[in-house]
Amino acid sequence: MPSAVEICNLALADLGDSATVASISPPEGSAQAEHCARFYPIALAALQELHAWSFSTKRAALTAVANPSTTWQHAYALPSGTLNIIAVLDPAATDDYSTGSASSNTGMYTPQQYVREVDANGNAIVLTNQANAVARYTTLVTDTTKFTPLFVLALTCLLRSMLAGPVLKGSEGRNESKAAKQELLTVWMPKATGSDASDRNVQPVQTVGWVAAR
Repeated sequence: MPSAVEICNLALADLGDSATVASISPPEGSAQAEHCARFYPIALAALQELHAWSFSTKRAALTAVANPSTTWQHAYALPSGTLNIIAVLDPAATDDYSTGSASSNTGMYTPQQYVREVDANGNAIVLTNQANAVARYTTLVTDTTKFTPLFVLALTCLLRSMLAGPVLKGSEGRNESKAAKQELLTVWMPKATGSDASDRNVQPVQTVGWVAAR
């Protein structure tokens, strides 16, 4: 996959800018490099926050901390670098959705209710009623070798929308920025997230409560 600098150069080329940058960390001194250094990290973090990409999804047992809540039974530290919590799970879950035996079809729905807050000291925590909770979550990935080709194209499009104003300026820049955002939402995000979804094959085995009670 292309490097961060190459992704910036792709975005600049899409804008019709013939200049190329050689470094954005630190920026090499050109106006284009300064703009890319400012906008690339924002575009990267925003795009990864928009979707639970396979390359940025992790699973870990949560670490219990002092519970400041009288509503929730357990409090846990938020894993370092977390962008989004996808699910809080029972540690006995046999897959992301159920516990129990697949053959007996007695699994019970296992993702647990939770809230994400900060405690009195400003530390990010997860509150839930699940003991010994396990979390699936996304974290910011900056290593471009982990990105998929369609993610790179989506990132290039988002970065292009941010660079259009300072590079093209005036009404041309505003129009190009708007067009790039529209292209991202209607073309590249559906393609990239659809391809990413093909990396998952989870078939929950569960007994919904009202069915089990019949």
